[in-house]
Amino acid sequence: MEMLDNPSWRWGLSLIVLTMTIHATVVLIVAFVGMRIRVQLETRNLDEWNLIAILICATGLVGLLLAVLHLTECGIWAAVYLWVGALDSPTDALFYSVESMATLGASGLTLQRPWQMMGGLEAVNGMILFGVSTAYLFAMMQVYWSMLAKYVTSSNG
Repeated sequence: MEMLDNPSWRWGLSLIVLTMTIHATVVLIVAFVGMRIRVQLETRNLDEWNLIAILICATGLVGLLLAVLHLTECGIWAAVYLWVGALDSPTDALFYSVESMATLGASGLTLQRPWQMMGGLEAVNGMILFGVSTAYLFAMMQVYWSMLAKYVTSSNG
């Protein structure tokens, strides 16, 4: 139980809950907006190439939004690293956070000894968050694919 008394665990687990909640909220909002846009696209008489261009742009926009979301979540972790004194520089804290979340770990930056578990917990958090983002993008592209398939078969039939 001594290991769980380390504040690094409490902070890390709390940040995982916070960033997962933020991530789920944003992904759900994007999904609802995407459904409304899809309904509007399905009611319009677009030619095949316009529809393809719109779907490509929508995928790129969602990808950009997810990248900004991940960076924001790294910023939350970085702010806590500064707050608790695990790192001294805002630049180092953000760089360390991005590296941890992406599970890269090549910079050579390390957290102060009592806070090192947070880096590992952020890597776990990053894998979960990237998994959620990837799953959402995959689901979105499946919907787009079925939308295109339906459009192509109805315009050729």
